[in-house]
Amino acid sequence: MRELSLNVMDVAQNSVRAQASLVTISVEESDRGDFLQISIADNGCGMTEEQVQQVIDPFFTTRTTRKVGLGVPLFKLSAEQTGGSFDIQSKLSVGTTTTARYVKSHVDMTPLGDINDTVKILIQCNPDIDFVYTRTTDNGSFTLDTRELRELLEGVPLDTPDVLEWIGAFLEENTQSILGGAE
Repeated sequence: MRELSLNVMDVAQNSVRAQASLVTISVEESDRGDFLQISIADNGCGMTEEQVQQVIDPFFTTRTTRKVGLGVPLFKLSAEQTGGSFDIQSKLSVGTTTTARYVKSHVDMTPLGDINDTVKILIQCNPDIDFVYTRTTDNGSFTLDTRELRELLEGVPLDTPDVLEWIGAFLEENTQSILGGAE
């Protein structure tokens, strides 16, 4: 994929299909540590060890609309080609955590892309699922937790245009703050 945010979208949609009610997305990057780490965790149906091995195989998919599943294998490849690592931990009836760690300075490092729009689209398209998004850099961290938003909104749906506009502005403002004004 041309940007890592699309891998995040793909894995998070897998979480939705796994009937998760909570998806946690964490993006941690450090110029000092020369890494970018992306984790997507869910409380969905989980997988057996055999299913975990199948999901990293590009010639396996549970979807009926196509014969191959490239999302997770490409995510894995993108991390490993930078000298980084990739891991999936899953337990039936508990959930799955997918973690990709990249060496930021590597020539094959794929750009993160518009992760803010990815998070906003995930919330918009899945308004009944809770998302916790945390972004961390050398300059600080912030979190958007839709469970907190639901409490404050007192029944107003998350996919309401005004709410989505606020979410977008919140993500952008906080991202600019921890990136030092550059993205």
